[in-house]
Amino acid sequence: MTAISPVRHQIERLRQEPKRRRLTVESVTALTPKMRRIVFVSPELADFVTLSADDHVKVFVADPNEANGVARRDYTPRAFDAARKALTLDFALHEAGPATDWALAAQPGDTLDIGGPRGSTVVADDFDFYLLVGDATALPSIGRRVESLRPGVAVTTIVVVDGPQEEQVFATRADWRPVWVHGSGAPTVDAARLVAAVAQWTAPDGDGYVWIGAEAQVARALKAHMLDERGHPKAWLKAAGYWVRGKAGESDKLDG
Repeated sequence: MTAISPVRHQIERLRQEPKRRRLTVESVTALTPKMRRIVFVSPELADFVTLSADDHVKVFVADPNEANGVARRDYTPRAFDAARKALTLDFALHEAGPATDWALAAQPGDTLDIGGPRGSTVVADDFDFYLLVGDATALPSIGRRVESLRPGVAVTTIVVVDGPQEEQVFATRADWRPVWVHGSGAPTVDAARLVAAVAQWTAPDGDGYVWIGAEAQVARALKAHMLDERGHPKAWLKAAGYWVRGKAGESDKLDG
């Protein structure tokens, strides 16, 4: 009897019922001048589930400019320790806003309400290589994925940050090759610099998965480059506009 080979490169989209939880700040660490790591604990995390490196939780912070006095922002669960009921979120301090203000002022003992995740896109770790591209807001997702990949698999990250002081190091067993691009903060300039860096990247042999997360204009340019100029299979690419310049709290999935 011939054995049936398992289907490779499965990408599964899973949904779950979002639940609102109140968390307490356990610790606050400045990873870089513009990235703050906050670890939260709560018994309400007992049934918390995060299955993918680019999951999002909704963070609720006070904002007098909102009609109901509350702003809602998306953040990636950077790490979750089920045994400790501890959730880690990294806050990119890339522009002024209620979530940034909250993160800058946060102290142990403070509380924060979150909701979600609403769903996960689970990518099988059986690709021959990975390319992860983005800006500082995507670093929590990129770092989590790099750290979770299987030993020895090739993964290149191309990330635009303000300067050397914003570069990060990830503990991983994968064959990780980081490329850091120092940006200007202007979407058109950063898009051009990231596209140029990706254009210089040589894809390894085999099948690869590409993930892009950045300001919407930048992510759109990168997606077009990978699909139209590099001919990368659309099914093996995900692109998301993590934020939209001039529109606080908005994101754009780019149909990726």
